[in-house]
Amino acid sequence: MSRRLVIVVRADPVICGHSGEARNLAEAALTRGFTDVRLLTWPIPALQAAGLPLKPLDRILPYSAGITVERPEPVGDYRVPDGRYMTGLTGRLVELLAEPIPTTCLSMYLAPHDAVVRDAVAAARAAGYRPDVHTMAKAVGSDVTNVIRSCLREGRLGAAVVLFTTFLANDEVIAVSEYTRDEIVASAAAVDAHCGTGFAAECADRVRVSYPPIDTSAYTDLEPSDVDAALRRRGLERDGYVLFLSRVTQAKGVFDLVSAFAGSRARARVKLVVAGTGPALADVKALAGDDDRIVFLSDVDDEEKPLLMRGCAAYALPTRPEPDFVETFGIALTEKMLAGGGPVITTTTGGTGEAVGDTAIIVGAGDVAGIGAAIDRVVLDMSADERRLMEGRSRAYAMSFDRVRVFDDLFSPLSSAPN
Repeated sequence: MSRRLVIVVRADPVICGHSGEARNLAEAALTRGFTDVRLLTWPIPALQAAGLPLKPLDRILPYSAGITVERPEPVGDYRVPDGRYMTGLTGRLVELLAEPIPTTCLSMYLAPHDAVVRDAVAAARAAGYRPDVHTMAKAVGSDVTNVIRSCLREGRLGAAVVLFTTFLANDEVIAVSEYTRDEIVASAAAVDAHCGTGFAAECADRVRVSYPPIDTSAYTDLEPSDVDAALRRRGLERDGYVLFLSRVTQAKGVFDLVSAFAGSRARARVKLVVAGTGPALADVKALAGDDDRIVFLSDVDDEEKPLLMRGCAAYALPTRPEPDFVETFGIALTEKMLAGGGPVITTTTGGTGEAVGDTAIIVGAGDVAGIGAAIDRVVLDMSADERRLMEGRSRAYAMSFDRVRVFDDLFSPLSSAPN
């Protein structure tokens, strides 16, 4: 019997852990009975125009046969600004729902992908297609810490009501971490207090957690020779650098990290590699100045990423809470833990504690001196035995996020539901 999974998401080439999450769910779906898997996403020009950090377009890893990435063109001309792309996405999903194939639709990033799914389902039913469809909506980082919080800060309560109403209209509602689930319930309570709605109780009752799925084999099955070759190409040596690999934004703690590294004793022995792009890149480069101990890499692809993680003396992501973003999980942290190499240095901001468990070196958010001391400890004071112990514990913990295991947990209520 044919079964279709459609994931509506900002997919590759966007640099974001949740685009990788969509990829991993799609790949796992092929092993779990879905015969047609589709990622419904945005045209490349739309992603570029939005200013999102993007991977090199010529080095995006291919998807397995059976996974189709669709980028519907906008509908209408310049007189219909952003809605052109929404109409393209919604219209294509209606076409898929018109086909007599049992379909599961998963939207990731509620704004605007959940609205695409809900509008498409409503239109398909109104048109008389009678789609066999099950809808799932997953709230990830920016849904709560950016969109919903901004609605509350700015008093745009109507928009918040729309977001919660649309979210809860799905058959299943999901959060990327316990922290995110708690924030959803708290935000719903704030909306209830202003609007007399009843979102919080329903969210508390219905929202369940599904952690990000990771292709663990991409990080654990690394050839030492491949690691060494990758480092040589970049002019790096094993254990000769501290690695920051993420979006370059204030909320990721990169300014704190650059300042901490500049004042550390370890800088005499290791370099700091800042790998990634983002809105703060120019400012971070200005902060670093002409320090030749700080290296910037803006073209790291998915194949090189685990190799750089494996070879570093430490991986530092001292994320911090900001008004427009709080780390709701920290996928790169678990990827690094799988890759091995030096330990992770991070904070317990948002959901990062769920990502690392008790296997990382924890510093205070915004604590520049503490970050520097952690770097010095790892590079100058930590024994080889202690490093191996932390590496083993970290990898064992991170294996719980393997994509097949996460997929099975996420879709088990669907498989056990009555026909």
